[in-house]
Amino acid sequence: MTVPHDDVPSIDLEPWFHGDETDRRAVASEVDSALRESGFLLVTGHGVPTELRASVRAAAREFFAQPEQVKRRYAVKVGERGWLPPGVEANGLAEGTVTPPDLKETYSVGSEQKTGDPELDEFWFPDNVWPAESPSLRVHAGEYLARMRALADELLTVCAVALDKEPDFFTRETRHPSFTMNINRYPPLTDVGEPEPGQFRIGPHTDFGTVTILDREMGLGGLQVHTLDGRWVDAPYDPAAFTINIGDLLARWTGDRWRSTRHRVLPPDPRAPQEELVSLIFFYELSPKTWISSLGPPVGVKSYPPVLADTYLRGKLAEISV
Repeated sequence: MTVPHDDVPSIDLEPWFHGDETDRRAVASEVDSALRESGFLLVTGHGVPTELRASVRAAAREFFAQPEQVKRRYAVKVGERGWLPPGVEANGLAEGTVTPPDLKETYSVGSEQKTGDPELDEFWFPDNVWPAESPSLRVHAGEYLARMRALADELLTVCAVALDKEPDFFTRETRHPSFTMNINRYPPLTDVGEPEPGQFRIGPHTDFGTVTILDREMGLGGLQVHTLDGRWVDAPYDPAAFTINIGDLLARWTGDRWRSTRHRVLPPDPRAPQEELVSLIFFYELSPKTWISSLGPPVGVKSYPPVLADTYLRGKLAEISV
């Protein structure tokens, strides 16, 4: 059942997992409406234990609390696995919005299942780097990644049913997908000082892939979503829910039936100068050599030239690198 909200609906996946065909189609219809109107939704009934999410966040905080000289041992560039220091990323650049660097630091992990293609494996499937200073991160984040991939595939199956396609219409292209989890720490105002004009914890942008699954904490300097009528609104928060949105590739695939919606994370708020937030952001993509062609009417409303997932995503990662 959808919990009413003006801009970002909440959908319970319990009937999808445990209901009959009518229940499943009803959930798929709700998802279709949410993605057409908002591009964002909350999902409950997803089956991922709250304790696992808390364990990943606690292990990440253990690493982020290390001195900078320790974290520097794991420093990498955007798109690589390890620690992304403050100042190396500005997400607004991907949409042409010139902003100062984002006010965050990140630990990035992802798929390391090799394809046998050395160049592809080096870029999309490198070995994860796990910090010795937080040994539990490997255990908890590894389990979390497996859960997120399964949930992302389930959400893509819901999406296929929503379009009256075969259930594996999308997931047949995720048999060897690239995916990344960014664990973002948004430091408090007391750490970073007053933001520069136009500076955000994450600047305005759209995501790049298919499905994004976000586990977030509530805060004044939190997530905002850009609505169809041009407003920036605070995203609703439910500690039991994941926040879901789709990225550019899935929007292109559906011919813009569904919205790859702009969003941003506000800078630290002076009303909460010690607010520190940690978000777990799972970006799901596709098998890199997948060609994406827009679905025409009656599904889509716009046709894009075919694009190779590998090429499109590499270009976007390059754009946000400072």
